[in-house]
Order: sequence, then C-alpha cells, then structure tokens
Amino acid sequence: MTPIARPARRPEGARRLRGARRGAGGVPVALLLPALLGLAFLALPLAGLLARTPWSTLPQRLTEPGVLAALRLSLLTATLATLLCLLLGVPLAWLLARVEFPGRRLVRALVTVPLVLPPVVGGVALLLVFGRRGLIGDWLDRLFGITLPFTTTGVVLAEAFVAMPFLVIAVEGALRGADRRYEEAAATLGAGRWTTFTHVTVPLVAPGLAAGAVLCWARALGEFGATITFAGNYPGRTQTMPLAVYLALETDVEAAIVLSLILLVVSVVILAGLRDRWVSTP
Repeated sequence: MTPIARPARRPEGARRLRGARRGAGGVPVALLLPALLGLAFLALPLAGLLARTPWSTLPQRLTEPGVLAALRLSLLTATLATLLCLLLGVPLAWLLARVEFPGRRLVRALVTVPLVLPPVVGGVALLLVFGRRGLIGDWLDRLFGITLPFTTTGVVLAEAFVAMPFLVIAVEGALRGADRRYEEAAATLGAGRWTTFTHVTVPLVAPGLAAGAVLCWARALGEFGATITFAGNYPGRTQTMPLAVYLALETDVEAAIVLSLILLVVSVVILAGLRDRWVSTP
C-alpha cells in the first residue's frame, strides 16, 4: 500500500505576507466613519430634493411657460458663454503653458481669481467696468449706444467671467502634459506656429479641451451671484434657471424643486460623462 503524500506546509514568510496583504486591504474605522459621514453630508440634500419632488405633476411642471423660458435662456446663455470662453480662454491657456514671460505667475493667479471670488463681488466688478458709468461701459454707451448690464448679453458676460477659469486650467494642464515632440516635428517640416497649433496641438489636447469646455458650460449653467448682480432677474431676458429657483422659493416651492431637479440631472449627466471619458483613472 502506497502512503498518501501530505501537502507541503507553506513557508512562514509566505503566510505572513498573505496576512499583511489582507490587512492592507482593510479600511481603518478611523477613516471609514468620517468618509461615510462625508458621503452622507453630500448625498442627503440631494436625496431630500428627490424625496420632495412632485413626481405626479412633474410633466405638467416641466412644460410650464416660465420653466421652459428659464431653461431655454439658461441653455442659450451657457452655450454662448462657453463659446466666448473657448475663443478667449484657449489662447490664454496656450500662452500660460508655452510662453515664458515676466509676470506669468501673476497672470495665472489673476485667471484663478474668479474661482475664489464671491460671485456677487464678481458682479459688482463687472458693473464697475461694463456698467453705463463703468470704465468701458460708459465709452460703449456714448460711442455705440451699447448697454450691457441687465441684458441677455450681460448674462453671457457674467457667466463667462466665472466659468472661464475652469476652461483655462483644464486646457493649460492638457498642454503641459502633451508631448511637444510632435510640435517640434511639425516645425522641422516647415509648419508655422498657427498651422502647428491648429493641426497638431489642438488634436493633442482635444480631450482636455473638451473636458474644460464641458466644465465651463456646467459652471455657466449654474451661475447665480454674478448674474443677478450684473444682469438682474427679468423673466425671459435675464432670468436663468438658478434665478428662477431663487424667485420660485418665495412663491411656489414645488416649482423651485422642479427647476432644481433639472439642474441636478444636468450636473449628474455631465459629471458621469466626464468620468467615463476624460477623468477616469486606471
């Protein structure tokens, strides 16, 4: 009779290594508990909004003229503000990323100021510059009869002012991370600066450019403080979705909830799309 061979015992070092790996995969309670509380702090207000939504009358609420007008104006102004940011912000980001010049750190700090500046202060600053008695607004009014405050154009300017840093930061980061050897190769083949920028640089940073544009559009869509200060709150002309929410809270809470729900859905869709396409991590 052949004796049954007993399995060899694992070396002591291997058992300790496996135990250490199991320990490393666990989450300490001191970190897990605050993390869950933080998640609840962020998620509970959204859950409360969903819980109080008048689902039975939601279709009728969404088709009300005031809601549609505010939604249409918000989409229009946010899109125009994003186009303005693309027109001005992409060259600014390229300048910050590619050109060494005195005071570049100061310029970069100025670009990020709207991120930390209270939006109402931004609206006041816009009034001081583009108002009818402002530094540029007075000149525009006297020579061309152009008045920007309390107009739809004023909404676009206010939204662009607060949203442009998102685009500039995203595009500058993409430019810094792009492989410059392709641009140098294009230059050695005789391509000029503009041709290299449009045919090589822009395709290289297209994902970052798209992410910055989407973030810029989302920020413009939710802008409130600078808009109400610089453009006012006139239905059909300057009343965007956030301003309509603010007004509806005083008269019709359910309408305010419906408007907030629309903004929430748009934000979630944008963030989900960004995570899947541009900001996902391995």
